Amino acid sequence: MQPAPRLEPPAVVPQDPPAFPVATSKGRLLRDRIASLLVRVGGFAVVLSLVGILLFLLVEVAPLFRGANVSGARGLSSSGAAPAVLLVDSTLARVASVAHDGRVTVLDVSTGTVEATLAAPVEGEIVAVGDAPGESTFTALTRDGRVLVVPLDWSVAYGADESRSVTAVLGDPVELPLEPGGAQVRAFSARARASGAAAAAILSDGTLAVVRRQVQVNEFSGERAEQTWRSQIPAPGGVTHLALDSDQRQLYGADASGALYWWELTDEGVRSPRISQTGSPITALSLLVGGRSVVVGHADGRVSIWFLVQSGRAHAELVHAHEIESQGGAIRAIAPSWRKRTFVALGDGGEIGLYHSTSERTLWRGGAGEPQALAAVLAPRGDALFVATASGIRAFSVRNPHPETSLAGLAEPIWYEDYAEPTWVWQSTGGSEEFESKLSLTPLAVGTLKGTFYALFFAIPLGILGALYTSQLMDPRLQRWVKPAVEIMASLPSVVLGFLAGLWLAPRLERYFPGLLLLLLSAPILALAAGAAFRALPARLRGRLPAGAEVAVAAAALALGASVSIALSAAVERLVFGGDFAGWLHNNTGMAYDQRNAVVAGIAMAFAVIPIIFAIAEESLSNVPKSLSAASLALGATRWQTLARVVLPAASPGLFAAVMIGFGRAVGETMIVLMATGNTPIMGWSPFDGFRSLSANIAVEIPEAPHGATLYRVLFLSALLLFVVTFVLNTAADLVRESLRRRYSGS
Repeated sequence: MQPAPRLEPPAVVPQDPPAFPVATSKGRLLRDRIASLLVRVGGFAVVLSLVGILLFLLVEVAPLFRGANVSGARGLSSSGAAPAVLLVDSTLARVASVAHDGRVTVLDVSTGTVEATLAAPVEGEIVAVGDAPGESTFTALTRDGRVLVVPLDWSVAYGADESRSVTAVLGDPVELPLEPGGAQVRAFSARARASGAAAAAILSDGTLAVVRRQVQVNEFSGERAEQTWRSQIPAPGGVTHLALDSDQRQLYGADASGALYWWELTDEGVRSPRISQTGSPITALSLLVGGRSVVVGHADGRVSIWFLVQSGRAHAELVHAHEIESQGGAIRAIAPSWRKRTFVALGDGGEIGLYHSTSERTLWRGGAGEPQALAAVLAPRGDALFVATASGIRAFSVRNPHPETSLAGLAEPIWYEDYAEPTWVWQSTGGSEEFESKLSLTPLAVGTLKGTFYALFFAIPLGILGALYTSQLMDPRLQRWVKPAVEIMASLPSVVLGFLAGLWLAPRLERYFPGLLLLLLSAPILALAAGAAFRALPARLRGRLPAGAEVAVAAAALALGASVSIALSAAVERLVFGGDFAGWLHNNTGMAYDQRNAVVAGIAMAFAVIPIIFAIAEESLSNVPKSLSAASLALGATRWQTLARVVLPAASPGLFAAVMIGFGRAVGETMIVLMATGNTPIMGWSPFDGFRSLSANIAVEIPEAPHGATLYRVLFLSALLLFVVTFVLNTAADLVRESLRRRYSGS
């Protein structure tokens, strides 16, 4: 019996340790989760930041389009006689009511009680009073035909406890005798200033009487010399209103038939009136600040604004520039603002309207609380409104920070004073207190698109074609040098590019512009000729040349072409443009050549945009699978057919993204536009004019914009427009890119 076989224990096969220990795997999983969480938090933070920026811009812009807030109506004590004119001091401590007999009643605004009663320092009986818009004065007419301009000064004194006391003081009146003879005065107007005074009146005998006094003061001796002119000419019958401007050069009148008259006052006398028909009976007449715009109130409740327009060298006419929607009842009085083109219109039934003439905005409408409002005045700062009624004076608090802005005013052409027609203008500051800000965003938007267009005109062909050649045709050894060199261009500061463009490129381009045109025509021909010449070389010789030799040949040809074009610039200018390109351009096209123009800016901006377009386009083209190109070539397609019908369609999403990102870069460019274009906010697509973009305008204007003022908020509106345009374009670009990707990927 054989013994049982001995069973050996199974051999233990050694196993390799796990690639990643358990502890390491857990740590890696934890790190992945933390990284994923951080990415999500970062994404949400970006979205919240964008939403926060949008909300902030909306909060800053929203007040531009709100109407005026007129509130806090409260009654003051009755001044006795019916008020004809109201005057108020800038601190809103006192308001003065001038009766038809010239008596002045001063009321304390805080308590509503009568502070003092003053008699006008005038000899003789006053039969009528009038106002002088924008001045703390009133005019008075005596029974014997004298017109007086009476200043009302507000004396401010401070007590020991720093309390403020305001006292009304009537100054010495300026007297201008009309000498009407036996005729009666039907309407009058007067103005006075340090350099002189003037008064005009319509007399019952059908004449217009004008008295002007000029005062000259010797600056060395202090002696005063006065000279007085008198004129009396026939006047149209039925004139019921007169208004004399502050310069005492223009006189306006109106009658109940709807005719508006304009007389020009000169040193030689009064010129015959020019007549404009307004279309309905006129019931009120006044002048806005500056004295160039005439506000006309009509019997049907309309308010129209007229001003002089120079239609020729020596001819001016009164034009109907703006129209305010009807208030309902007839307009009985108009009270203009001291600082802006804002005014108050008083209508039948106690209706009150607050309007802005240039923007044609109805800022507020309300009532005086009584059937009839007699007179009104806006405070010098525009922060209060006082309305006189038969029972007393009512005071309103006014908040009206942005009356001049409206969607139409920011986008559509507006007819401004001293302009021949409605136009788009950006002019935020001026040299006088009477200046009206002109804040049209249209020329800035056009300038932004104009600069972007000319930048992309140069950047897209060079960037896309350069990326195509680099990724598909260039020798890989040379490619390793070209790609980083082009991408380094993006690191150049835009301020350096703008400096070079404005101070170096612009004057040279002005001098050699015909040579540039010659180069643009010859460059494609030279490039093709260089390629053909290189291809014509024997294959053995081409094989011995270093990598990228064809690029060097093409570059040499283009450099030679540029040198020849510059050298021939003067000859081309003589042969084609008569020796003066700028003069030929102006005479044949009407366009002027500015040294810092859109071409200069376009070249400089293209230098900043090309690296971005090139980098993204080259990456997209390089990522096209080589199998697609190989399959196309294997099926018999040529190299160019493969590029045009396989590579370009497959890379089109990336190419489109490159163009859109370049577009966004050009839209937001600031420093190059500031330094290379002259920064002129003008309309037009001429490549030889300058322009101003939205971003450059923000950089220029924001340091001088008072916080919360209209200009400040309009600049934020510009930023909002840039934000919205960029967001919409990027969203549309992403949708198009995704659509192209799905189309050409087959998914």
